[in-house]
Amino acid sequence: MNLESNPERAAQLCTEAQARLLSSVVALTDSDVRSPSRLPGWTIGHVLTHLTRNADAHTRRLAGAIEGEDVPKYESGADQRAKEIGDGADRPLREIIADLEGSFSHLEQVFAACSGAGWPNGHFLGGGDYGVAGCPAHRLREVEMHHVDLGRGYTPADWPDEYVAWDLQVLLATVPERLGSGHERRRLMAWLAGRGSMDTTPTLGPW
Repeated sequence: MNLESNPERAAQLCTEAQARLLSSVVALTDSDVRSPSRLPGWTIGHVLTHLTRNADAHTRRLAGAIEGEDVPKYESGADQRAKEIGDGADRPLREIIADLEGSFSHLEQVFAACSGAGWPNGHFLGGGDYGVAGCPAHRLREVEMHHVDLGRGYTPADWPDEYVAWDLQVLLATVPERLGSGHERRRLMAWLAGRGSMDTTPTLGPW
């Protein structure tokens, strides 16, 4: 299933994913949020703040679409995103969690409003590379990936089958341009065709 073209189902999966993530963070302490996450250079506080502000960003796009407005995720682009994460990462745990819960709830309310309106203006790009109808699927990716990044016991083995079926295909499509050399492209291609082994892990560029 292409979840980008099925925002209703993607929103359901995203709502479930957000609930799982909130269940994972209820036992965190102030020292936990300052400890390293599995993302280089980011603490757990950085990851949770990013998930909060990312929820707001998708809310902006979806709420704008209901009103017929093509709204970007971040008005000031990557600089705004980075500043919001940096500014919020060192807050007390209670403030981070309250902010997280509020943003998740607001996004889910907008999901419900979009569902009731028939997911209008799904083609709006907001200056990005996917239509607003794809927001629930892309938000689902953020929650599932970053839940693992928290390092609190949630692993890729816990990812829902529907999410994997969609995002594995998307990620596979990025592999050729992310391989480090022509040699690695040939080695991976030979393995996929059953004509070689993958005795070493290929080097992939950032995704």
